[in-house]
Amino acid sequence: MKVSAEVCPLCEGTGWKTVSTQSDRRVTRCDCQLRARSHSLLAAARIPKRYEHCELVSFTTDFPGADLSLALARIAAVKYVEEYDPKDATGLLVIGKIGVGKTHLAVGIIKELLGKGIGCLFCDYRDLLKQIQNSYNDSVKTTELEVLRPVFETEVLVLDELGAVKPTEWVWDTVSLILNTRYNDNRTTIITTNFDNKPAGALAGPRGAAREETLGDRVGERMRSRLNEMCRIIKMDGEDFRQKFRSASFR
Repeated sequence: MKVSAEVCPLCEGTGWKTVSTQSDRRVTRCDCQLRARSHSLLAAARIPKRYEHCELVSFTTDFPGADLSLALARIAAVKYVEEYDPKDATGLLVIGKIGVGKTHLAVGIIKELLGKGIGCLFCDYRDLLKQIQNSYNDSVKTTELEVLRPVFETEVLVLDELGAVKPTEWVWDTVSLILNTRYNDNRTTIITTNFDNKPAGALAGPRGAAREETLGDRVGERMRSRLNEMCRIIKMDGEDFRQKFRSASFR
């Protein structure tokens, strides 16, 4: 038995609704079309299952020992969404140690933007580099351009864990290609990283131990300079949230 699709009572299936004001009447896209577009954009955003639950409203800053920077980061994220203007491609560079909630915050931001009908794409930095490398394999039926096209063209890109791959000339060239292309096309990029926004070689380690690496070490000074031009900085401090609460659950 064939079941007929449910018809929206507002637009009766046309996709348009009438809006009346004191001075005139006009038609606009129906809410059902906006919801359908939002769902379509969410699927295309490729948010990993691990982060599907992440929302700005669920980004918690109210727990014992929470660093003030987390609350300030959430305020900055909410303001960023409220003021987002596609003509202003200023992005975000979210900096913090492992487990402070950088990815949660970034995903929460793009979910809010998706709800406004803005196309977004989530890319894990390590996975993206692997996909590009795999495209050079003759047995893989994809090309480097096919991998990179959505990364270049999406209105808002989240590049998660920038610097997580040991730098080589190829890695630096690839990152430069991605970020410079988006910069030149006036597109917004939101980046998370575990590395301090300092020049290469700026941090010294304990005596006799390897020094701590910086963002300049991992992406190169030229690209670090470009990121500071492209993005506002959000700094997040504090303990590894996941480790802290995992340990607490076993006490």
